[in-house]
Amino acid sequence: EIAKVIPYFPYKKLDRFSDIGGILKHPKLFDAMCSVMAKRYRKLGATKILGFEARGCLFTPVAIKLGVPFVMLRVDEMCLQKGALVPGDGVILIDDLIATGGTLCAGIELVKACGAEVVCMIELKALRGRDRCLKAGAKDVWGFISEEILGEAAPLPDDYVDDGKH
Repeated sequence: EIAKVIPYFPYKKLDRFSDIGGILKHPKLFDAMCSVMAKRYRKLGATKILGFEARGCLFTPVAIKLGVPFVMLRVDEMCLQKGALVPGDGVILIDDLIATGGTLCAGIELVKACGAEVVCMIELKALRGRDRCLKAGAKDVWGFISEEILGEAAPLPDDYVDDGKH
């Protein structure tokens, strides 16, 4: 119920997409998940949580639980607001999905001097995004939900049409 596999999702030429939106239907479970993430990273002394625009921003509660600012990274331009990060910041990157690792690697490049710590929600291990992120300078890559446990596929809506844009 908390994450579904959507078959034939043409985004990034994947044959399916793992959607974590179901977790939002369960506020207590979502809160517990954010608490686990905050507990895991509290000891690192992070000064900022950086979430990738769109679904990475779902994890703003992790920043609230840690008592640190949340910074949104714009994916289209791979940019931050001026002054959002300063030298010496310890940054935790959060995204909902690691497939090839390209998006996270670009984010790592933006905060490399800050010693980024990478957190993800779903890692598609077959695509080796973890290895790519570690090579780019991530200290740690943690998949909260692994694709192997996502057994149930969500059906596409009857009126779904692949327009090639999404």
